[in-house]
Amino acid sequence: MERKETHASFGGVQEVWRHKSVSLGVESNFAIYLPPQAKTEKVPVLYWLSGLTCTEQNFIGKAGAQRVAAELGIAIVASDTSPRGVGVADDDAYDLGQGAGFYLNATQEPWAAHYRMYDYVVTELPALIEASFPVTQQRGIAGHSMGGFGAIMIALRNPGRYRSVSAFSPIVAPTQVPWGEKAFSAYLGPDRASWAAYDPLELVRTAKERLPVLIDQGLADQFLKEQLRPELFQEAAQNAGQELILNLRPDYDHSYYFIASFIADHLRHFVSKLG
Repeated sequence: MERKETHASFGGVQEVWRHKSVSLGVESNFAIYLPPQAKTEKVPVLYWLSGLTCTEQNFIGKAGAQRVAAELGIAIVASDTSPRGVGVADDDAYDLGQGAGFYLNATQEPWAAHYRMYDYVVTELPALIEASFPVTQQRGIAGHSMGGFGAIMIALRNPGRYRSVSAFSPIVAPTQVPWGEKAFSAYLGPDRASWAAYDPLELVRTAKERLPVLIDQGLADQFLKEQLRPELFQEAAQNAGQELILNLRPDYDHSYYFIASFIADHLRHFVSKLG
């Protein structure tokens, strides 16, 4: 690993590291905030998954999470959103290819060689973090938009791995909206039956663990009706007996101004589930 950035922040440190990923087959960046408590003890860690077009930089520079993380004594890890680099498949559109990995394992060419973000986020990155930094195995997962989808999907697929799950403006019905249909068709192929393994609406019906899901959704979000469709997950959760905290926020849009306004609630949600 190579440390690319280090910045003092609220008594702790915000760092960015680069490492060779086995899952992705390329070098990848991740950001980690270590609170002041990490100087003397291991701390719980929240994994953050960002949305389309983002890198590890968006969250650490715009969400304003470090102050509350320092108060609560938790680390935050923000991964990149896809593999990147020369030789990595890409597309001219913003919603496919580099910057749009959708946190799944691609099975179709030319994507299958590198687009294994599911393995990276669930297995490789936590193993690296827990071996290299003063953190415990008490994990939470959260994200925004494409990353909100990733957080909910990953938590539902991995009972016992996370203490909490939360999301801002998540793509909760990827098989029924344009963003998800485009990505799933490219990465997983035309057989829609294979899409179910990554569809929160399907996963919630058979989930073996019922972590409460916290969702914040802005009602002024320009993507609300066409791409996000929170009412579909609300209905599926109700039918499955899944606890859902759905906060519909008037006037808020899809931006990091929204995330910064309520990120403290999500960090405290994680801490409340640590026991």
